Amino acid sequence: MNPKAHQPDSLPAPGPSALAQSEALVAQLRAELEAAGGWLPFDRYMERALYAPGLGYYSGGARKFGRRADDGSDFVTAPELSPLFAATLARPIAEALQASGTRDLMEFGAGTGKLAAGLLNALDALGVAFERYSIVDLSGELRARQRETIEAAAPALAAKVRWLDALPERFEGVVIGNEVLDAMPVRLFAFGGGAWHERGVVWRDDAFAFDDRPVCAAADIAFLAQIEAAGDDYVTETHEAASAFTRTICTMLTRGAAFFIDYGFPRHEYYHAQRAQGTLMCHYRHRAHGDPFVHPGLQDITAHVEFTGIAEAGVEAGADLLGFTSQARFLLNAGITEALSEIDPSDTARFLPAANAVQKLLSEAEMGELFKVIAFSRGLDDTLAAFSSGDRSHTL
Repeated sequence: MNPKAHQPDSLPAPGPSALAQSEALVAQLRAELEAAGGWLPFDRYMERALYAPGLGYYSGGARKFGRRADDGSDFVTAPELSPLFAATLARPIAEALQASGTRDLMEFGAGTGKLAAGLLNALDALGVAFERYSIVDLSGELRARQRETIEAAAPALAAKVRWLDALPERFEGVVIGNEVLDAMPVRLFAFGGGAWHERGVVWRDDAFAFDDRPVCAAADIAFLAQIEAAGDDYVTETHEAASAFTRTICTMLTRGAAFFIDYGFPRHEYYHAQRAQGTLMCHYRHRAHGDPFVHPGLQDITAHVEFTGIAEAGVEAGADLLGFTSQARFLLNAGITEALSEIDPSDTARFLPAANAVQKLLSEAEMGELFKVIAFSRGLDDTLAAFSSGDRSHTL
């Protein structure tokens, strides 16, 4: 593969071992392309780039989560920004456990383990009795980091944690997924010349490239026909994988609640005329760019979540829509400012970093508005305090 074909000047070059990993994945992808007749739908490429065993971004050994490019990481998540995120999220989780009479938790994509460790300690401090904290994560490297983090930060509770290789058929308790849905593979579609095309991947001029084919499937044609905003050169995504995942979780959940926190929009905002180039984005060493073919397996590839489809999938599976609101409103309702007030303002070394992190979590210019919280439930008779005001379920 030509290393200059997809290497924006602003991005640092990977080291030799990382580059060898990427080249091995490229070889696998090229073989799959050839076997498929020279064209792959983008969601298949994205799935392999992120999850190919031992070589994909989330299944390989890259650090991923952190605050700075020089620590080898690519992006930062809310649990990494502040322990107050976990301390606040623990309150609606505790309320859901109590309301449903359940005692188990399950987290998907647990990152470095900071959210798990924070929730374990916060729930214990709230006096919440729980049996197990199960983690589902495909990365062996991340599992090791999670175990290390939890044993260091919550040693008295580490024995309650287990890692699952497969989902149970039934689960009673609370499910947590922070920035999980955005990492699900998406299909790409482009409108031009009065017709929709599915955007796939080919190998051309010694590099991966996009290639469009006419849409033929009746279900795709019917869905895309609803996007009235489309004009020439309009590109967007559909989210079959995220919807299928939500449907699976809400089918598995027989009693309790499921919380998903991620960036995105309801359908009428997602397919807006001004979002003409879609939401596909890549992250490498804390730099964002739009080329998914840069160093396959070494960068994150993501798309914003279309929350209307997520809501439909959960309800179709038989769950109740518990609530949908912005991250800022959810955290404020759950008491994040009260948690911040417990830190002495005169202790500036502790208070100022905590206040700055909370500002990032709540600000409309940062994570507060772009990030949303959607929750589903079974066996809960009422809503939770975290959705008591500012619920936007009517916008879905």
